[in-house]
Amino acid sequence: METHETRGLSASLDVSHLKVPFPFKAKYGNYINGKFVEPLSGKYFENPSPITNEIICEVARSNEADVNSALDAAHAAFPAWGKTSITERSNILFKIANIVEKNINLLAAAETLDNGKPIREAVAADLSLTVDHFRYFGGVIRAEEGSVAEIDSKNYAYHIKEPVGVVGQIIPWNFPLLMAAWKVAPALAAGNCVVLKPAEQTPASIMVLMELIGDLLPPGVLNIVSGFGLEAGKPLASSKRVAKVAFTGETTTGRLIMQYASENLIPVTLELGGKSPNIFFEDVMDADDAFFDKCLEGFTMFALNQGEVCTCPSRALIQESIYDKFMARALDRVKKVTQDNPLKMETMLGAQASIEQMEKITSYLDLGKKEGAEVLVGGSKASLNTGLEKGNYIQATVFKGNNAMRIFQEEIFGPVVSVTTFKDKAEALKIANDTLYGLGAGVWTRNGNLAFEMGREIQAGRVWTNCYHAYPAHAAFGGYKQSGVGRETHKMMLNHYRQTKNLLVSYDENPLGFF
Repeated sequence: METHETRGLSASLDVSHLKVPFPFKAKYGNYINGKFVEPLSGKYFENPSPITNEIICEVARSNEADVNSALDAAHAAFPAWGKTSITERSNILFKIANIVEKNINLLAAAETLDNGKPIREAVAADLSLTVDHFRYFGGVIRAEEGSVAEIDSKNYAYHIKEPVGVVGQIIPWNFPLLMAAWKVAPALAAGNCVVLKPAEQTPASIMVLMELIGDLLPPGVLNIVSGFGLEAGKPLASSKRVAKVAFTGETTTGRLIMQYASENLIPVTLELGGKSPNIFFEDVMDADDAFFDKCLEGFTMFALNQGEVCTCPSRALIQESIYDKFMARALDRVKKVTQDNPLKMETMLGAQASIEQMEKITSYLDLGKKEGAEVLVGGSKASLNTGLEKGNYIQATVFKGNNAMRIFQEEIFGPVVSVTTFKDKAEALKIANDTLYGLGAGVWTRNGNLAFEMGREIQAGRVWTNCYHAYPAHAAFGGYKQSGVGRETHKMMLNHYRQTKNLLVSYDENPLGFF
């Protein structure tokens, strides 16, 4: 069994306590047509772990030729896969879910080493939800039915769902395996073949997954091509050989993806940025009870996954009548967030996914101070001295300011929350909706009517009510405004990967009489 030691890596990257081997091979090619293959250029790039920035493996640096090779395989596989029975496709998705579940610690270790997130989140959230999504889509397709409309007694319109064909998918670095599941599960369930490009910052964990599940699928049905955005992502997104593009990432890149899709007149789903408000009304403090404790946890959710979540509750709106008392308790909760080696089960706040992301967050910390925001806690890089000195660590940070500041308007994608106050419901709504984005939001109140009214008026695709950061497979997810186009998860997602065929059939033997 390979260990961090046999790979020449520091003890900080030891995963033996999870009772799994070191998850990565030294080098990964692309996964095309049911096997791992060398990149056609022979080029690889180094993949560092954000925990220590040690190189944990090398990954194929693909280009357009590799993308085309994957598309060749997908197109060859599609005629058969698209006609594979729903029962068989369903059973394969169930088998994938079972294998992920059986190897949850191994895949979680890969995810944490690749991304820097706490291992407890990788196990309890990322991989558990990955299992949930494959099982959900494996189940929901068995329950689907077409429809028939009676035009008249002898003429009928049959509506049949058909896969669009070969789809291109580009996933982000914040939830590598879960975002893959969000896209791959419905695409395969609908009968499509896939060419997927993982983020270059986290390219390796999905290769571990393919080592486990690759032989469950016919060759060419699911292909993975790693590499950089301009070299591999752009050729995939702009290819005339894909019938649909699905992308999760930042809004600026999403605009480019949509341009490519528009040139080819193909559908696109985009899950983009966010600047989510998390709103706390004064009645949350009517009692110091379990619900209020849940509210404090809800405030602190900005630190989940190091704040590298598109729906991160990065704007906290506190009703001014309770501000002082609420924030005293909330800051105490934030100060209890433990930051250490992400591979330790007790660690709550891990490492940012890349040096570039860490530096971006740091620049916003400096910007917030220059804008006049008050630092209530944190505000700088974290210095960890247990073999983690070279890792990408940022302190959990709470700013106080106003919604006009850039730290309130621009997506930081780090463990940073900007806090402001509001007088009443009307002002809370005005502040909440004063953003280019509309992906997520949170509302906390003991008043059911107020919760419902806020939920309807907030311009966001998902409004968590008295909860936050729940992502079940059967709840639709997607954005308003510049947060994206289309939806992820839920059975409605299947229709993003299908076309509706209408068979209009006449059972009347008599001519119409026009000619």
